[in-house]
Amino acid sequence: MAVTAYTLFSSSSGNSSFFTDGETSFLIDAGGSGKRILSALCSLDVPPCDISAVFITHEHGDHIDGLKGFCKKNSPQIHAVSLSAPQIAAPNLTVHDRIYTVKLGAFTVQSFATSHDSKCSVGYIIEHESGIRLGSMTDTGYVSEEMISALEGSAAVILESNYDEDMLIHGSYPDDLKRRIASERGHLSNKQCAEVLPYLYKNGTRRVLLSHISPENNTPQLALESALCAVNRYGLNNMSAEPAKRFEITKLI
Repeated sequence: MAVTAYTLFSSSSGNSSFFTDGETSFLIDAGGSGKRILSALCSLDVPPCDISAVFITHEHGDHIDGLKGFCKKNSPQIHAVSLSAPQIAAPNLTVHDRIYTVKLGAFTVQSFATSHDSKCSVGYIIEHESGIRLGSMTDTGYVSEEMISALEGSAAVILESNYDEDMLIHGSYPDDLKRRIASERGHLSNKQCAEVLPYLYKNGTRRVLLSHISPENNTPQLALESALCAVNRYGLNNMSAEPAKRFEITKLI
């Protein structure tokens, strides 16, 4: 069974990622709108009823706003950590401790802690019985040794590259919001994202989707330039990096 994965869309406007092996299919996050999720799945020829689960990273709207619409005619199991759960109005909600593991067909999905200004935030490791291992880490203000350890061995990773430092500093956001974004409970900058790449490469990662790119404080081009600079500087041969599209599907593997 071949595993495929995509970001359906990715930015502060909404985030959702799709994973399947042809037998079992699930999402990480359901931001945006139910209509947008349904449209993206349709373009992949995936019946919405095939989605057996949705794993939530945290309770902010750009990660959960599409749940209500998507669940009107579909009944996936929703997985969320206990501190985020009260903000998630969805049927079939399963509440977990922050670090948890779910077996889903041939997949095993395991959470790990991230740092964001939400009630609680997590990233996910996706392992498949075929041997493939994938990672997803967005909405974190810094990258800890524990996060790097969790991502170790992932062939491909969805990794946040939210803002360009100069664009944020000189942009129109109020100062308190700028401080929040750049804090250790905010988001990863292009520079921070690029600094992670050598560690991922050393531990087996060869494909990175630059995700959650801010339309106000970044551009896909700047995010990619920063990542490719690190790829070239550190000689990360055969590592590919690509910006995840804001409103369109982008293939991870």
